[in-house]
Order: sequence, then structure tokens, then C-alpha cells
Amino acid sequence: MDASHETIACQRFFDSLTELCVVRSVKLYRFRLDPVPRVPVLPCLDHEAMLHEGIPRHASAYVEERASGDIFEVLFVPSDSLVELDVVSTDGEHSPRSRERLIGQLQERFPNYTVRTNKPSLLRGDKRVTAACRAQISLREVLHSSDFGKLEGALERLHTIASLMEKESRVASWGVRTVTTPLLAAAGFLVFAIVGGMGASIGDSTVRVIQAVVVGALGALFLYYGMKAVHLTEMANRVWKRAAEYGLIVSERRRLTTNPHNFESSVGDAVPSGIIRTDRS
Repeated sequence: MDASHETIACQRFFDSLTELCVVRSVKLYRFRLDPVPRVPVLPCLDHEAMLHEGIPRHASAYVEERASGDIFEVLFVPSDSLVELDVVSTDGEHSPRSRERLIGQLQERFPNYTVRTNKPSLLRGDKRVTAACRAQISLREVLHSSDFGKLEGALERLHTIASLMEKESRVASWGVRTVTTPLLAAAGFLVFAIVGGMGASIGDSTVRVIQAVVVGALGALFLYYGMKAVHLTEMANRVWKRAAEYGLIVSERRRLTTNPHNFESSVGDAVPSGIIRTDRS
């Protein structure tokens, strides 16, 4: 699908989506909005941070279902004919019932598109990231609260927590790097020196099994702590990105409150017609 067709497909998607939901914020990856709608518009930080061109252009929006008031993130990828509900970013902001209802409505409105749900991953620690963020601030507060001072204070705390998480992961990472080599070397020497001398009494095959088990167990243990350090770093980055995203939304909401646009549109209720253009630069 070329750029012009992607533009048309995105416009039709948003026009149809606003009949079901109130658009509260828009995230874009390699798309432009011109003119800019009267809702917070920000880049897709998760994919911009990857620094490669293999990801197709897409647009997503934080929306509020009209029937229930529940909040969802809806992702649209025109080149893949894909509509996706990102449950991870809006965990705790909607009920399973309203999610199933919205999925059914999207499938009905977009029969030629794949409609799916992006479910939380236990391996990536999605629930832990969400819990860390919601302990300080919720997405609903970010999208609705007019107490900007309180919001900025909560976001500052979240940034601080993300920074501390990243420092803790560094400590774990450096600890593993510092301890692994000398401990493995010492353990290997002791196992081969002590256990190796018992070959005459317990048999050479038994000695080799013991040596392999001990060294393998130590290697697996240090691999586990190394992967745990990497996992902590990845979760810390995601908390930081969530805080940065929330900060951009709050900043845009404050700007829109003090400097509203001079054209007619439904504030938070629709994306104005004809606004989406691809960034061909």
C-alpha cells in the first residue's frame, strides 16, 4: 500500500472510530497531522526508540468508549490491514465486557481488516510495569485531570522511580559481570582438582558427570542473574517511556488549554477530516 492509500485508509479509520469513541490523544509513527487536531498529538516513543526502518507507518489513539467511558488504546496499521487493541498500555482502565464489545464493533466496521488484542506478557513483566506506573498516576488522570500541578508532581515521582529502577539494574548487571568470571574459574579449578582426584575411587565417568553438573549449574545460575539484570533494565526503560509519554500528553493538554486552535473541531471528540498526511521526508 502506497503513502496516499495509507493516508486515505487512516482518515477513514479515524472517521469511523470517532462514531464509537471519544479520541483523547493520538500517537503517530511516521505520519503527520496537518492541521493539528485539538487533542494531544505525540510520537510513538516505543517504535521511534528502535531506530530502524522495518516498522510500517501506523497511528494509534487513546480513546474513551462512548457506551461505558472505558479507556482503550487502538492501533491502526494500514499497510498490514491491522487493527489492534493494546491491552498492556490501558490495563486496569477498562472491563473485559467493554473490550469484547469494542472488538465486535471494530470487526463489524472493518470486515477486511484483522482485529486482534495485544495481551500482557508475563515474560516481559507487563503487569509489573503497569503496577509501577499506576501506583503513581493512572492514564485516566493523565487524560482527564485539570490539576496540572498535581499531574506534574506525580510524573516527576514516576521519572524518579524509573531512574532508580535503571540504577538498580546497573548494580545487578555489574555485580554479575564482576563475580561471574572469578567464581566460575575458582569453582572449575576446585571441581576439577578435588573431584578429579577421586577418579580411582568413584570412577572416571562419575567424576566427569559431577564436574559437568557443578559447572553447568553455576553457569545456569549466573546466566539467570544476568538475564534478570537485563529484564530489570528493559522494564525500567519502559516505565521511563511511559512517564515520558504521559508527560507529553499533559504538556500538550496544558498548551491546548492556554492556546486553543483557531479552527473548528470537536475537542477530544474527533480527529478533523483530512488531517492525516504521511511524512515523506
